[in-house]
Amino acid sequence: MILASSSPYRKELLARLRIPFETISPDIDESPRQGEVPEALARRLSLAKAQAVAAAAPDDLVIGSDQVATLNGQDPIGKPGTIQNARRQLAAASGKTMHFFTAFTLLSPHHAPIEHCVPIEVRFRDLEAGEIARYLALEQPLDCAGSARCEGLGIALLESIRTDDPTALIGLPMMLVADALRRVGLPPI
Repeated sequence: MILASSSPYRKELLARLRIPFETISPDIDESPRQGEVPEALARRLSLAKAQAVAAAAPDDLVIGSDQVATLNGQDPIGKPGTIQNARRQLAAASGKTMHFFTAFTLLSPHHAPIEHCVPIEVRFRDLEAGEIARYLALEQPLDCAGSARCEGLGIALLESIRTDDPTALIGLPMMLVADALRRVGLPPI
């Protein structure tokens, strides 16, 4: 089994199932297409990542995944990359709801592709500039869309999370992944 991702968060999540796998970073263009809505972008990139890796490993199970965040239905919110961008993302999210879409695709040489996309609503508390600065100094979530790691100190910035699968917000909806693996004959338990 191969995880088509360079994300340490997805790798950590998939390792929970205790099924041996390797990771290969897919080399794809992740730019949104003109007029592409966030959910469609997440689904397309999830499939593209899986297909890119499966092309070189056609006999393996391949899992691709992608997450897209948006605030107020605006353009996708990417990974901040810098403290300044993270500060801007968190200030913009203060008191608002950010929507995430986490898609995954399982490609198998002997089964039809399995694809899912999990919507997540994340409500941020009203945030003060000082607490944003302290949070960013302590956690530096520069590789996380939305700039808050719910599995870390970022949970203190949030008012609520609404989703059917809490691992989807971290980057891979593990309940659906486990079900997909069962469907292709690789049950985790």
